[in-house]
Amino acid sequence: MNVSAQKEVVMEPQPPATPRQFAAPRPRFFPIRQEVTPGLRVVFGALGVVPLIVAYGWLTHQGWVSPTILPSLANIAEAARDALSGSEFWTDLGYSFARVTAGFVAAAVLAVPLGVLAGSFRLFSSALEPLSEFLRYIPVPALIPLVMIVVGIDEGAKVTLVFLGTFFQLLLSTADEVRRVPIALVHVSQSLGATRLEIVWRVLTPAAMPGISQALRMCNGWAWSYVVVAELVAATEGLGFRTLRFYRFIQTPSIDVYLLVFGVVGLGLDALFRLVHRRLFRWSLRGET
Repeated sequence: MNVSAQKEVVMEPQPPATPRQFAAPRPRFFPIRQEVTPGLRVVFGALGVVPLIVAYGWLTHQGWVSPTILPSLANIAEAARDALSGSEFWTDLGYSFARVTAGFVAAAVLAVPLGVLAGSFRLFSSALEPLSEFLRYIPVPALIPLVMIVVGIDEGAKVTLVFLGTFFQLLLSTADEVRRVPIALVHVSQSLGATRLEIVWRVLTPAAMPGISQALRMCNGWAWSYVVVAELVAATEGLGFRTLRFYRFIQTPSIDVYLLVFGVVGLGLDALFRLVHRRLFRWSLRGET
């Protein structure tokens, strides 16, 4: 055989294997930090709720606990029907929603910019964070007498209590989110000639906004917990006020209905915050569920 006539076999280079080629098959039911099918989410969500309802209904039919303390599901349903068909409930819901929204928006408008400054500059952090850390540990109910002296007993006092319950937490959370932005982004911006103001408002703030959005979602939940405290101050309407009034007359089914309303409103607002977060910050959702 003529060696020179032999054709040299040339192996074509193969593209490098991607991480997906080496990845193990993803579990169907319990993948770590990954999405599952909507059907599975519904099924497991029902598994977390339905057994509790069944257990509650069974317990109320045993007669072991007085109906005054543990009303039956039928009594709760009847109280819910009466509440939803009357104007008093919708008035209470409107007043509470307005108070929470006013206090929460006021806290967000002030706390987010101050938190950005505290997270960007050590001097602002030294001036704002020790005082915020101190004040956030003061229970909001303990502030009621002082708020009544300074603000009065009108709607301003109720909004102020919701504001005080959320402002300091949101300021500290915002500062923490700004500090989580990689310092490399600051160095690159400085090398490109960006001013300090440009770095704060065009680099640090946008990079921290996904985390700030989550902090706003959490603080909105806290605002709803403080509205009950706020409605202790000379209120004549509101979900918190009405719940305490039901307690005075031992109307347990109505108390349960209003507590369920708090939960439903909270779930709805939480879902809204999550939806807005996903729409505004798609670029930050990689790897999130």
